[in-house]
Amino acid sequence: MLAVEGVDALCAAWHCYAHIYASETMPSPAELQSGRRLAIRQALRQAPAATQQDLVDALTSQGFHATQSSVSRDLKELGAIKTGKGYELPGSPEGGDNEVASVASLLRGLSPAGPNLLVIKTAIGAAQRVALALDRCGWPEIVGNVGGDDTVFTATATAAAQRALMQKISRAASKPVEQAI
Repeated sequence: MLAVEGVDALCAAWHCYAHIYASETMPSPAELQSGRRLAIRQALRQAPAATQQDLVDALTSQGFHATQSSVSRDLKELGAIKTGKGYELPGSPEGGDNEVASVASLLRGLSPAGPNLLVIKTAIGAAQRVALALDRCGWPEIVGNVGGDDTVFTATATAAAQRALMQKISRAASKPVEQAI
């Protein structure tokens, strides 16, 4: 066996330490990012964050390195949306009925416009609120929503998805919504 002395011994010991112990204690950048996103998700489940800086401060107090730009990227990746209350996570697909039920009194009518577009008439000034509720639903039939003043345009991937969405909206509203076909 070869004897290692002096500086060589110190280097060999450090090399062993670095490979054995440091790799177990130092998380990778991907692990850091994943942990930060989990912390953001948990914070937003508790309450909306008024600003991105609020999230940076909360993450820093939990020991995460975070900047406004990293939080902005994380929010985008998590699908967070900015509402009047601040940054929030969209609702779960199971909660979709509750989201639509919360705006049911604002719905005035549904009508297909071609195979992939649903026109939703609302009370005056309520279209953006209804569009937001539909965004939060997480229903797979919805590709996207655009809310004006009293009209929401909802895109669907197929005609079958459009029909299913019309039924879901009527069911969730707990009343038949006037359908013009």
